[in-house]
Amino acid sequence: MKKSHLFGIVVIAIAIGIITSTAGDASSYVTFREATTMARGGSNTEIHVVGTLQKDPAGKILGMDYRPQVDPNYFTFVMVDKNNETRQVVYSKPKPQDFDRSEQVVVIGSVQGDRFVASSILLKCPSKYQDKEINISMND
Repeated sequence: MKKSHLFGIVVIAIAIGIITSTAGDASSYVTFREATTMARGGSNTEIHVVGTLQKDPAGKILGMDYRPQVDPNYFTFVMVDKNNETRQVVYSKPKPQDFDRSEQVVVIGSVQGDRFVASSILLKCPSKYQDKEINISMND
């Protein structure tokens, strides 16, 4: 067997190993109810929950608590999942930039007691490239 064939087989084997090791870390999106069921069943894997933030008519987020003067690494808020179930989310890092402007939130973590403890937060913020209605009138 040629050295180039052997090298190719080694590269393919390494690629397969990398793919299978990262596939085990992939998780699906679940609701708070499913996350609670998984936690009660003894699962300690991190999961993703997608939701929105409760806001008042003025656009202020309800249930958010972040006081950086007291503890800059403690941030909590209330999130609503796709089944309209609310849950307090605790994040032990500073509040993400543009959190107040986010349309949708993905929290990654696990349920502990009656709270969801997030290790990461992903935000979907309004795009500056949103379609805008343009009216053009042509005078003949």
